[in-house]
Amino acid sequence: MTLSALRSKPRAVGGGEPEPKGWLGIAFIAPSFVFILGLFLVPLVMTVWMSFYNWPLLGRSKFIGLANYAELMDDVQLWHSFGFTLLYTVLVTAAIMLVAFPLALLVDRPLRIIGFFRTIYFMPVVIGFGAASTLWMWLLNPDSGVFAQLLRGIGLIDSAPRPLESFWSALAVVILMVVWKTAGFTMVILLTGLQGISNDVIEAAKIDGANAWSRFRRITLPLMRNSVVLALVLNVTSSMLAFDQFFIITQGGPANGTISAVFSIYLASFSSYRLGYGSAISFALLVVLVAISAIQFVFLRQRPEEG
Repeated sequence: MTLSALRSKPRAVGGGEPEPKGWLGIAFIAPSFVFILGLFLVPLVMTVWMSFYNWPLLGRSKFIGLANYAELMDDVQLWHSFGFTLLYTVLVTAAIMLVAFPLALLVDRPLRIIGFFRTIYFMPVVIGFGAASTLWMWLLNPDSGVFAQLLRGIGLIDSAPRPLESFWSALAVVILMVVWKTAGFTMVILLTGLQGISNDVIEAAKIDGANAWSRFRRITLPLMRNSVVLALVLNVTSSMLAFDQFFIITQGGPANGTISAVFSIYLASFSSYRLGYGSAISFALLVVLVAISAIQFVFLRQRPEEG
């Protein structure tokens, strides 16, 4: 073997053959790749493919091209469900942020018992949406529910209220349940951003005479931009995909007023047995979600002068 060949041959530390770092990296990412491929990419391709077919739940499918998308454009009830979903998303996201931000500020304190309060605030997050919706259905029962019995017991009402019989009160009930269920998770995200701010910056602002509101508006909030963006994107995405709470609590009522976009997919696919049309709605919803997320990132991204 020549001297140049010996110099070009890689050596492993301590002797022996060099470690196959490339294959080792592929081995580490392989489980995640398989997970994404099996649970996201393959279903996405199948959904797009099915959207070009008249695909009944039972029976043979038939290629119909863009007919499902043409029907989608003229479906008044579907557009109403999309509009309702956008309204719900705006209201519930604002409500979650208004509750989670003060909670994050409250638990960002060096107290011995602060861990207890963090646990209490976060505890509803571990409950599934289906279980939480069923729990609130029981609480709101006008005959045997806890709320009705409590209000009658203290003499505030004679007959139990029925909030699910009107649109705005039913929507308010769902929003209240979702805020109770998810505000703790958003609190943790915002708390992470708060704890990433150096105390030296805050102390310097205090020395310069900045009051609490000025420190929050000019220092805390800008430095938490990434955490706020993450919280907004997650809340908006989950709200646009809302289904369990409307399926269980309102059942789409009153007068089909609380049918969400995903509820429309369920009705088209498993009530009307039109899987192809349901797939077209699913793909349209995906496009809307991507557009909304892109708009959020554009408006909330960090500017170079703020880095």
